Amino acid sequence: MGGAEDTDVTRDAFLGGRLHLFQPRRGYRAGLDAVLLSACVQAEKGDRILELGCGVGAAILCLGARVDGLELTGVERSPRFASLARRNGGSALEVVEADLAALPLPLRQRQFDHVLANPPYYDRRASVASDDPAREAAHGAQTPLVKWVKTAAKRLAPKGTAHFIHLTERLPEILGALPHEMGTIEVLPLAARAGRAPDRFILRARKNGRGAFKLHAPLVLHNGDHHAKDGESYVPSVKSVLRDGAPLVF
Repeated sequence: MGGAEDTDVTRDAFLGGRLHLFQPRRGYRAGLDAVLLSACVQAEKGDRILELGCGVGAAILCLGARVDGLELTGVERSPRFASLARRNGGSALEVVEADLAALPLPLRQRQFDHVLANPPYYDRRASVASDDPAREAAHGAQTPLVKWVKTAAKRLAPKGTAHFIHLTERLPEILGALPHEMGTIEVLPLAARAGRAPDRFILRARKNGRGAFKLHAPLVLHNGDHHAKDGESYVPSVKSVLRDGAPLVF
């Protein structure tokens, strides 16, 4: 597709060019977090996948590019992002335009093997909103984080797994919001560089899981203790996830 309707979007390569996505030229743009989140999902052919707040579809489509034969469904309340997600996913991605706080009945009657979500990072009760509507929709939380967590848990089939990526400061909130049936909780902290405190984390929890809580050693994303020059500085394991579509195992 081309023409005037494309002047406000770009077509960007993910996973070393295995996947190309249209996304807004300005405002929120998917990147590292979406790819890392998708890479940690231990999906198998035939699994049913749901992403809450899928945006343009970056995370769920990266997962679909890595694992063949998945049934992909994304929920997105922004009409613009939902339209781009449909364009990006085509027949491979079902996009439901809805607020996760008021999912349509047909979706509430379904269960999924994996649910993933990258909720907005900032609680607008304690921060300043962005002037850009698209960026604000992605980063400024309007739906409480507890609702994201409980909705994910409800949509899981028995033994299904939920996956979240978020700011370290919000980890207690997510842990506290997990329903009692969510167990086998694992947390992977993400640190920009060695010696720095992790600023984000990935959390995995299993419905009806009985395993002990695990706090893994931080995944360091970049080589060196500071940004020394322009260009990529990802450690080999992270670079393999971003460029080769490798799984993120923890």
